[in-house]
Amino acid sequence: MAAQNTVMTPPTPPTRHKGWVRRQTDRYLRTAGSPDLTHIRAALWNSGNSESWSPTVLEQYKIYVEMADRVSARRGLANTFFLTLNTAVFTVVGVFWQHPPPTTRGLLVVPWLALVVQCLAWFWLLRSYRQLNTAKYAVVGALEERLPASPYWRAEWMALDQGRDPSRYWPLSHVEQWIPIIFALIYTAGLLAVLLG
Repeated sequence: MAAQNTVMTPPTPPTRHKGWVRRQTDRYLRTAGSPDLTHIRAALWNSGNSESWSPTVLEQYKIYVEMADRVSARRGLANTFFLTLNTAVFTVVGVFWQHPPPTTRGLLVVPWLALVVQCLAWFWLLRSYRQLNTAKYAVVGALEERLPASPYWRAEWMALDQGRDPSRYWPLSHVEQWIPIIFALIYTAGLLAVLLG
């Protein structure tokens, strides 16, 4: 029990004498230590009368948080679908690359266009899910103002340093939005290599 009451101190910020590569490595590859619980406690509990919340608000809060989690799960399924689709495309391209069928190179523009449009659809779908999640978690924060505690909106976000330090938390939406763009660029580079080669 004594371990729960100890306050963890945040890691020391990087000093100027560290090289740029070391700072970036620490920032994007290292995992930060536990956050300072003093700040978390201050952000967790809402001020005012803790008796002012109603069980109805608590039930609505639970349902709404579950709905927000389902949107995140659907986003994960969409990512899995598109990642599987693009992996299959790479497998097919690898098989045909060994024994290319006799065809005009210009005809490769049609599948390339389909793949780039698919990547754009993937990007816009992820963007839409990200916007929907942003709105849902804003509503979660508004509901938490009516509850005695604010675990998601204030405390967890404070524990994650509000997404400012990637060594503590790097929002998945910042990473996943680049995957369809990278696939589209690879497809374009492959088409150019075939057409110009």
